[in-house]
Amino acid sequence: MERRSVDGREVAVWAALLTVSVFAHAHVEVANEASRGQPISFGRAMVIEVSSHLVVAALLPALYWLHRRWPIPGPPRNLLVHAAALLPFSLLHTVGMTALRLLWFAGIQGEPYVFPLTVDRLAYEFAKDIVTYGMLSAGVMAMRHFFGRPAVSTPAAAPPPAQSAEAPAADAASGAAPLPERFAVRKKGREILVEVADIDWIEAAGNYAVLHVGGDTLEIRSSLSRLEGELDPRRFVRVHKSFVVNVARIAEVTPWVSGDWRIRLQDGAEVNLSRRYRARFEALVPVRS
Repeated sequence: MERRSVDGREVAVWAALLTVSVFAHAHVEVANEASRGQPISFGRAMVIEVSSHLVVAALLPALYWLHRRWPIPGPPRNLLVHAAALLPFSLLHTVGMTALRLLWFAGIQGEPYVFPLTVDRLAYEFAKDIVTYGMLSAGVMAMRHFFGRPAVSTPAAAPPPAQSAEAPAADAASGAAPLPERFAVRKKGREILVEVADIDWIEAAGNYAVLHVGGDTLEIRSSLSRLEGELDPRRFVRVHKSFVVNVARIAEVTPWVSGDWRIRLQDGAEVNLSRRYRARFEALVPVRS
């Protein structure tokens, strides 16, 4: 897939969150050790927490890749992928923070530091990492929601007029540019062609759009608004500021909260149909009670 550019806003938010977390956990560590009768200095607690948070920060790019490749919400198998990722995430986190602490305490400060590699300790770290992975995943999805919006929010356009079978020929005669039938995207270092008709739905991701094609996800460097203008309005419809769906891949439409509806696609994914785009949607897919 194409490499995404780094969004400085996300980096700044993560840096602030991790910094606050370091100080909060250091205070908790000092209080916990004092309650056990083994007081430690705030500086030592800071080193312990900084080592843990540095490894978490290093693992964030891998977490972003997992959520782009197997997004949540998505097919049920995506949840299984993230569940399977918990163990390597915990092992890398535990080994990484232990190595940093040994380097600082034993290698630089010359102080003793022992990390018992027992089943109980590893199970304890794994339990904590389950919570950490869940919180980081929630943060990744929240960043995608807030920072993945198109820069300019365009008003809902009027429903496209009905077109006859002769419309494409008329467009060609008038010199209008034909709509593309396929897009070129990069995947694993090579360029592949994706048939437009095979696209199930499209999701906004900042300066990129994520194409969901048969359970696979591919990134294309284009805003969702621009990409929407290159798609056949009789086959693809904007249902949310962040989503465009292929009407042929819709399996079910159900009422949801606050007057919005919920669209379930044939690949198992679910997206919101907001009230703002409902008139345009019903012009293509009439919904009857």
